[in-house]
Amino acid sequence: MGEQRTAGEWLARFSEALSAGDVDRVTGLFGEECYWRDLLSMTWNLHTAEGREQVAAMLAGVGRGAWPAELEVTSESEADGVHEAWFTFGNETFTGKGLVRVRDGLAWTILTSAQALRDHPEPSGARRPRGAEHGVNVSTENWLDRRRQRVESYGLDAEPYVLVVGGGQGGIGLAARLGRLGVPTLVIDKHARPGDQWRSRYHSLCLHDPVWYDHMPYLPFPDHWPVFTPKDKMGDWLESYTRVMELDYWTSTEATSATFDADAGSWTVHVTRDGREIVLHPAQLVLATGMSGIPSVPTLPGQDVFQGDQHHSSKHPGGARYVGKKVVVVGSNNSAHDICADLWQNGAEPIMLQRSSTHIVRSDSLMDKVLGPLYSEEAVAAGIDHDTADLVFASIPYKILADFQRPAFDAIREQDKDFYAALEAAGFDLDFGDDDSGLFLKYLRRGSGYYIDIGASELVAKGAIRLVRGQVDHLEEHSVVLTDGTRIEADAVVYATGYGSMNGWAARLISQEVADAVGKCWGLGSDTTKDPGPWEGELRNMWKPTRQDNLWFHGGNLHQSRHYSRYLALQLKARMEGIDTPVYALAETHHLA
Repeated sequence: MGEQRTAGEWLARFSEALSAGDVDRVTGLFGEECYWRDLLSMTWNLHTAEGREQVAAMLAGVGRGAWPAELEVTSESEADGVHEAWFTFGNETFTGKGLVRVRDGLAWTILTSAQALRDHPEPSGARRPRGAEHGVNVSTENWLDRRRQRVESYGLDAEPYVLVVGGGQGGIGLAARLGRLGVPTLVIDKHARPGDQWRSRYHSLCLHDPVWYDHMPYLPFPDHWPVFTPKDKMGDWLESYTRVMELDYWTSTEATSATFDADAGSWTVHVTRDGREIVLHPAQLVLATGMSGIPSVPTLPGQDVFQGDQHHSSKHPGGARYVGKKVVVVGSNNSAHDICADLWQNGAEPIMLQRSSTHIVRSDSLMDKVLGPLYSEEAVAAGIDHDTADLVFASIPYKILADFQRPAFDAIREQDKDFYAALEAAGFDLDFGDDDSGLFLKYLRRGSGYYIDIGASELVAKGAIRLVRGQVDHLEEHSVVLTDGTRIEADAVVYATGYGSMNGWAARLISQEVADAVGKCWGLGSDTTKDPGPWEGELRNMWKPTRQDNLWFHGGNLHQSRHYSRYLALQLKARMEGIDTPVYALAETHHLA
């Protein structure tokens, strides 16, 4: 057991050991259980070294020039015997921020995160552009002329360095970061207007995450913004964001095929824009289609004879169409609950078909016990802005995140025991995850299996949303038939059955061979339900190099898209500038989908 010392004292010894270039001396400062999570700054990857042996291998594998230097402690604290310190650092390529946790005198967890490329800082503050050329030699082109010319030049006499397929919050947040870094970037989206991804969703949809969690890069929501953003309000914000951030954005545009030329180091991407085919040749291709792949619609006997409507939840038109109708919603997670509530509010008769257990957490409880310490008005008042909160959350290695989350969800289970008892009395099959770690681990491991309750659970508990448990065997003309023989009369069926892996988009756009080379996106390899091992330590293929050169995946919730877009943008900028980017520990492919 090490001697007691503050995190600042530990960092001083850490800095000395790094300066001496002594790997053994550095690793001797780490506890037997230890984790070093690096976000790009040393590894050109998102990588967590677990244990002293992996820490030593990482230091040896990246080269001395990538090691943190110029360490400066910016703040320190202590709680429950764990000493923490924030610090800044630099190396040959980056300036960065870090956070270390020390217990019993030795490092338990350390985060090093790249914040900026030394030689390519963003043009903010004193580096902002003038924006005007005063004098007699003023160009006849004004700002608007230049904007229009640039947006229309792609595929004619200019090429984007980065093509982003998908113009939702993830794609435009990344494009904003790339724009600030001077990387020519084109975003394409099939919808007619930015924000239509949200406007086209079912009528009652609001964000389930609170406003403090959902800011976009550079432009936070104003301080009067509602806690839970309605879908159309979010759509308008995103449309305004594309204009204010001056993004090159093509609407009504769909990518139809893409091939990579390894010799040329570029893609050939065929797109259809307003019915016209255009060929683009970006160096880098980013699939920014969310964290989900293609909608998963089950193939069931009798679907061809069923007389009513059938559609996936992503295509749900809203409950107003089904007044007085019996609608079976297959599924019991977020979308299923929202759609059932929407149907009930519009005078339909929703029947929720629960096929497997679901984790439920009340929105207020989630905000209070889980998100509140980092993302809330109280956190802001305590000096924790969303950028700081993002780094605090990122500093918890995925391997031990369940241990951090479990106490909060234990408290929620006790606090809301009457709520859960009412659901169970109604026959609802509840869980708190395979290891009782709650919502966020379910989200990271499998991206499904939960509902953040904003009212639908009460409707289930009191029977306003009829609950049936079982598996679908087949459909008949006017009913859904379960494997136990139960017949559920139905005028419509909504398949709230989730989505495939994001590499399904790569299969559709590029090839199945490339999709298989990249492998499954999302999940940690936790060997829990729908997240098969082996353990990988980071989310598969997200925001980092993949097994297909120059192909990247960007998505996640608003918090993840905002935070990790920084690291993806820095990787793309470095490659454009010809900076050497030796990737340490490029992830293996273990699962095809």
